[in-house]
Amino acid sequence: MLNTGNIILDKSFSYALDIIKYTEILEENKKFVIANQLKKSGTSIGANVHEAQNAESRADFIHKIKIAAKEAEETEYWLLLCKYSDNYPFQEELINKLQDLKRLMNSIINSAKSNAQPH
Repeated sequence: MLNTGNIILDKSFSYALDIIKYTEILEENKKFVIANQLKKSGTSIGANVHEAQNAESRADFIHKIKIAAKEAEETEYWLLLCKYSDNYPFQEELINKLQDLKRLMNSIINSAKSNAQPH
C-alpha cells in the first residue's frame, strides 16, 4: 500500500491493486474480455491522478483529474455489467470504493476550479 500522505494518490493506488486482484478472479473464471477492460480503466484512474501531480498548470491538473474521473465512470460500467450478468463473480466493495474515489475527484475538481477564479 502506498502511503504518500496524499489521500487521492493513496486511494487511487490502493483501488488499482484491488482491481488487479478482482480481474485475476475474472480471468480464473475465463471472463477475459471484461477483465481486460476493467483492468485498463480501473488502473488508469490512479495513473491519471498520479500524472496530475506534475501538471504544467492548474488547467492541466484539472484536465488530468477529469480524465481520471472519466476512467472511474468507465470502471463503474464494467463493474455493473459484472454485477448484473449471470455467472460473474462480483465484489460490492469495489463499487463502494469507486463511489468514494468519484466524490473525492469531484471535490478536487470543484476546489481547483474555484481557486482558479479571480476574487
